Amino acid sequence: MAGVFTPLEKSSLSDDLVERLVQTIRSGVYKPGDRLPSIMDMARSFGVGHPTLREALKKLEVIGIVEIKHGSGVYVRNGEDLLLFSNPVFYGHVTKKLLLDLIEARLPVEVTTVGLAATEADAEHLERMAELLGEAEANLDDAAVLTTTNMAFHREIAVASGNSVLAQILDVLTHLFQREQRVILDIYGSREKDHQEHLGILDALGQRNPVLAQAHMETHLNGVRAVLLEWDPQEAPVS
Repeated sequence: MAGVFTPLEKSSLSDDLVERLVQTIRSGVYKPGDRLPSIMDMARSFGVGHPTLREALKKLEVIGIVEIKHGSGVYVRNGEDLLLFSNPVFYGHVTKKLLLDLIEARLPVEVTTVGLAATEADAEHLERMAELLGEAEANLDDAAVLTTTNMAFHREIAVASGNSVLAQILDVLTHLFQREQRVILDIYGSREKDHQEHLGILDALGQRNPVLAQAHMETHLNGVRAVLLEWDPQEAPVS
């Protein structure tokens, strides 16, 4: 089966790799329960680095297509709990209402997922969150990297919740509105304050305290919402 994977163009991102992997699995080459080739073999076949492949596999795990069994391998799931979301590229004008709608949609989802993650997250989930926040701290001056890393932190919490439906909903929100998340970061202004709030959420998760974790998440997102409510697009436009 090694020949079923063909190299991707060097410019492809993990989303392109996700699509190729999904196409391969849906073609019937791999059945539910089958183990995929090793990380090394797949990375070599697709012509991508290990980090890109791991990121793609994490996305597939979020949407329920594969299951990553650490120390064993990556397995195709049966798909019974898989939700299929369309993910069109949104080119509309960024408005204050759209940004508020996005935060208000995230609030109930993320307050719920962080509460679940406080009891369901394993050591590896928490370690990954800590790594992401370390990367965020190192890139506070780089808005593009910071936005991507921050949203990866929020997605990791959703994955750690163990609720595949909520994880998929958040994954769609964060991917569909990547540009809007970058705009929100610019409007919010205080990247250090945002980072400290993320650290507080992680600390609550490490304490295995659902109530505290939910309180931190709610305060964090409501704080963003409050800044958006005060924002005047005419006086402080963002690109």
